[in-house]
Amino acid sequence: MADRFIEVSLAKRGVSCTAKLLDDRAPITCEAVWNALPLGGDVYHAKYARNEIYALLPPFAPEEPPLENPTITPIPGDLCYFSFTDTQLGTASYGYEQQAKHQGQQRVVDLALFYERNNLLINGDAGWVPGIVWGAVVDGLDRMADACQDLWRAGALGETLSFRRA
Repeated sequence: MADRFIEVSLAKRGVSCTAKLLDDRAPITCEAVWNALPLGGDVYHAKYARNEIYALLPPFAPEEPPLENPTITPIPGDLCYFSFTDTQLGTASYGYEQQAKHQGQQRVVDLALFYERNNLLINGDAGWVPGIVWGAVVDGLDRMADACQDLWRAGALGETLSFRRA
């Protein structure tokens, strides 16, 4: 199979990076994401995992991917897939507003980009939260990391995180 690439972008900030799908390590997840592209939604910056931005999306895979190529310590440039139930994200401490687009969905998919080091996927309410590493940024991580830091400091309102075929 030929290498497959996607573009990950922050629309309002006008920045993007290119990632290679890790078909050899997470084939089921890669196929599910690839077949669902383009994907995107409101961007959030992590509270617990540190250097992560993500979008919460409705489920798009015919079946939930198994935990292939898992990690609890993502590195810069990792793209991760998580799946949560509505009750897992329902705690007020997460800070999701009542009008957030994922509210009321029984299952939510979290597509995330990690942009810097020293991440640890542990949650005070639930413990370890392993993610599926399905992609790796191969170009533009420096520009994206700068935009992510701006998002952290200036705020995420009005910004979208998008994934599309490159």
